[in-house]
Amino acid sequence: MSFSNQAYKALIGDLTSLVEIPEHQLSLVISSFKPKKLTKKAYLLNKGEVSNHMRFVAEGCLRSYMLDNNGQEHILQFGISGWWVNDLYSYLTRKPATHFVQAIQPSTVLQIHRDTLEKLYNRVPSLERFFRIKFQNAYTALQERHLDKMSLTAKDRYENFRRKYRDIEQMVPQYMIASYLGITPEFLSAMRKKE
Repeated sequence: MSFSNQAYKALIGDLTSLVEIPEHQLSLVISSFKPKKLTKKAYLLNKGEVSNHMRFVAEGCLRSYMLDNNGQEHILQFGISGWWVNDLYSYLTRKPATHFVQAIQPSTVLQIHRDTLEKLYNRVPSLERFFRIKFQNAYTALQERHLDKMSLTAKDRYENFRRKYRDIEQMVPQYMIASYLGITPEFLSAMRKKE
């Protein structure tokens, strides 16, 4: 596999930012990730399916969301170029997904099946370390988000979001940002007008 493809270059950059992977092993790892192109609004994962892949966003923007009993959307995560997106609980437990993963704009995802990844762990030990670090970071981010939601005002949560995720704010509609923050679009609009 040629490393000239921009999507794979992004994946290589992410992998090697955390662990060292020898060139001969890197070729094996990269060839194990399969591209999946998504049109705007296409689903990468539906609620009820078991998530069997780790997924790297090479291009585009996706969202992970759930629906409550009233049909209200609650965005749990965004996934932009260079990020990983998944229903990690479904992936780790092999239970049906509790939420959807959908493309907000045309996107390319590089994904690797769990069985392939498990075999690679034996051949490329640093890959297992890479995913351990990613899982730790995901857990930490989730904890921080829960604590922020319980302890910060909506205005503070919005300011934190803007500070951390300036790129996302430019890519997604305002109502999705409001959903992510747990506020109404009208409340977000009113906050933005005060700036």
